[in-house]
Amino acid sequence: MAASRPPLTAWRNWRAWPDSLANLWRRSLRFRTILITLALTALTILVACIWMALAIQNDLFQARKDQVLTSSLRATEAAQSELDAAAVQGDSIQIQNLMNSVRDTIAERSSTDMIAAFRIDRTPSQLAPQNFTTRGLTEDAISDGMRDAVQSDANQQWWQSVSLPLADGPVPGIIVGQQLMVPDVGGYELYLAYDLGSASQTLGFVRTTLWIVGISLILLIGAISWFVLRSVTIPIGEAADTSAKLAAGELGVRLPVRGEDELATLGRSFNAMADSIESQIKELADLSLVQQRFVSDVSHELRTPLTTIRLAADMINDQRAEFDPSTARAAELLNAQVQRFETLLTDLLEISRYDAGSVQLELEPTSLAHLAEDVIGSMQQLAEQHGTDVRLVAPGGYSPVEMDPRRVRRVVRNLLGNAIEHGEGRPIVITVDSDQQAVALGVRDFGLGMKPEDVERVFDRFWRGDPSRTRTIGGTGLGLSIALGDAKLHGGELAVWSELGRGSNFVLTLPRQGGRLTAPSPVPVDPGGDSIAAGADLGLTQPIEVLTIDSATGVAQRRGAS
Repeated sequence: MAASRPPLTAWRNWRAWPDSLANLWRRSLRFRTILITLALTALTILVACIWMALAIQNDLFQARKDQVLTSSLRATEAAQSELDAAAVQGDSIQIQNLMNSVRDTIAERSSTDMIAAFRIDRTPSQLAPQNFTTRGLTEDAISDGMRDAVQSDANQQWWQSVSLPLADGPVPGIIVGQQLMVPDVGGYELYLAYDLGSASQTLGFVRTTLWIVGISLILLIGAISWFVLRSVTIPIGEAADTSAKLAAGELGVRLPVRGEDELATLGRSFNAMADSIESQIKELADLSLVQQRFVSDVSHELRTPLTTIRLAADMINDQRAEFDPSTARAAELLNAQVQRFETLLTDLLEISRYDAGSVQLELEPTSLAHLAEDVIGSMQQLAEQHGTDVRLVAPGGYSPVEMDPRRVRRVVRNLLGNAIEHGEGRPIVITVDSDQQAVALGVRDFGLGMKPEDVERVFDRFWRGDPSRTRTIGGTGLGLSIALGDAKLHGGELAVWSELGRGSNFVLTLPRQGGRLTAPSPVPVDPGGDSIAAGADLGLTQPIEVLTIDSATGVAQRRGAS
């Protein structure tokens, strides 16, 4: 059992987080949906909280401003009424006492003790009361623009948002300014400052509340989304796992069906589809088994009458010299076709053994290079008939390797025969080489070549690249299919490269120690530069395409090469 990674180690490995999150984003529908939901929810709540905070801030300020202006106007009107009703008759002491009384009245009526008054006309006067300020409301706290506005209009009330310098520090506030008319003296600038610190505290509380509510909503919506998605994604995950098992060949797996909703309907439909697929696969398997048995049984049953016909055809062919020319020619044709029929029957029997899985290898140490020499020698006469020069290049492959020599010899004979058949009389190069893992043999011709779609089907049974082309060797169309089967039995592979006008290259690769191939072949499937050197007269300028046949599955994989 694998040890779990300590939490501290996971936290330290923070550099891997982006890749982990990216993989989780690609693979998890639940994570992706929850993340998108949370992102959109957070954006919506953020916009709503900001809008609500701004709206509340504006409403609080507007309400406080209206309250301040009303209170200031009421205090100013009361002070002006008191000044207008007084009879001071040019007595400076009475005027100063009146001004002190007015200050107290303003403080009482305005609900603020931050009051300042400044004489507008700065000409010296013995009657004019002195300017006064309370609680630090000095001239520095009042802007020049504010004073100019108050001095310009005696009947207008003016206000301005400022930062009030209090003992605890600056706080937001409003200064309201208006003129007062003092008898026998003239106008005074009257300023009342109001502290908005309580409104600011209220606004801060509202903002904090909005943030707490917003974060709580995001977490709540995330939890709700997780629970809702879990009820949906779990059945989807079960369907994905079940379909993967079904695709892997476990035909008995089914989805659990719960309830009567859409997911239950999907589960029942999936199970019905799985039942249908399982039934059809079993029917096809039974049909394939019947076909295999039919081919095997017919092939076996045909061997006895074919042996009799072969003996009779040989006797007739041996005495053809005593026949007239037409009868002699018929005897030759009969003997040739009986031989071809016998070869076809032998190949069919071999194919039936492969399908039945009853083929056994008879392994013995064999040198692939020496085996290739023997095959070339046995087919030398056929090569001379086609005007083909067969060349062997063997830098390696002499050390013995465990193989079934009969089957490998059959593969080499088949590859060489096809090369002679389609080589157009040009040279054929057989390359044998080896390394520590494998031994390989390549058969390279410079003949017709094949189109890419033909390369994909070259190992199909009874397939012919050009049906109109006359066979000169008399193959059955099963040779390459049997050769691929022999390669797979040895744990090796049979790969092919081919291109129109540039010829073909078949490479047989066998492992030295049995098992499966794990390294590249010692003989490259792509002929590369040698195709240009050996076939320069063909104008080889197009890119090469390689098709590799997997030894386990028989599936063709194409790759490009320069």
